[in-house]
Amino acid sequence: MAERRELELIKNDILDNLEQVDDPELGIDIVNLGLVYQVDLKESGYCLVQMTLTTMGCPLTHVIANSVEEALLKIPEIDEVKVEFIWEPAWSIDRMSRYAKLALGVH
Repeated sequence: MAERRELELIKNDILDNLEQVDDPELGIDIVNLGLVYQVDLKESGYCLVQMTLTTMGCPLTHVIANSVEEALLKIPEIDEVKVEFIWEPAWSIDRMSRYAKLALGVH
């Protein structure tokens, strides 16, 4: 098992890489949009990302899931990624960062 400090660095890498994944319709990354609910990394290198989308039934679900997988597999400690879309709690604009709200003109 990696030391605690190393795990913190890996967590930072995960967030940094997820910030490179944009919602194709809004052009803002999934972290600042508040779409990522939880990330769980196992010692085995398996990473589970629980996230949502701005609307249920979004036709770009597979595109976003593939982008998340590609982004996280760039991290050496991650060997496998599973993206699980969840709908509870429902996403709202309150989950967006200040940056995302400013970029989208939401007040």
